[in-house]
Amino acid sequence: MQFRNRDDAAHKLAEKLERYRDQSPLVLAIPRGAVPMADIIAKTLGGEMDVVLVRKMRAPGNTELAIGAVDEIGWIYLADYARQMADDVYIEAEKNAQLEVMRERRAQYTPVRPPHDPAGRVVIVVDDGLATGATMIAALHALRARNPKKLVCAVPVAPHDTLKKVEAYADEVVCLSVPEYFYAVGQFYVDFPQVSDREVMALLRVNES
Repeated sequence: MQFRNRDDAAHKLAEKLERYRDQSPLVLAIPRGAVPMADIIAKTLGGEMDVVLVRKMRAPGNTELAIGAVDEIGWIYLADYARQMADDVYIEAEKNAQLEVMRERRAQYTPVRPPHDPAGRVVIVVDDGLATGATMIAALHALRARNPKKLVCAVPVAPHDTLKKVEAYADEVVCLSVPEYFYAVGQFYVDFPQVSDREVMALLRVNES
């Protein structure tokens, strides 16, 4: 399956999540690419949209490869191969660097309010696709500690082995396409532009009004 763009993927995901309409779900995006998608899904389902901040931890010498991810409180998920590529000193330094990025983004994204409280709510965590699944796992772990009623992972595309890892952290996983050959999330979109911080902040402001 290939998607025209993120909007197309979001509308298709919203169809699969229709049963949560009018349950006031909290739809949380992993920035930045998933934010426009979460906006569409939240509006379709009659819910609220916000962001959940997690950051990929980059491999030494290869910023595109994730060795894990960290959430806002500093919990880290490490991939199986992480210790083969990085020692404790590097991992701690990378964790702290990504925590600083998240502090800056939180100050940008929601400067006048705290994040929406997921306690007792259906929480749907959205990304535009999963590769290693590290950031999604970190997001789900962070949210589980805040006692949601139900925790759902919703993505357009992911490889099978990644979905199996993510399933352990969510009550439900909704994935539209599980391709046999997976190289990168972008290969499953015709149009896959970067989403800017400015776009994210604009969507969050609209959802506050």
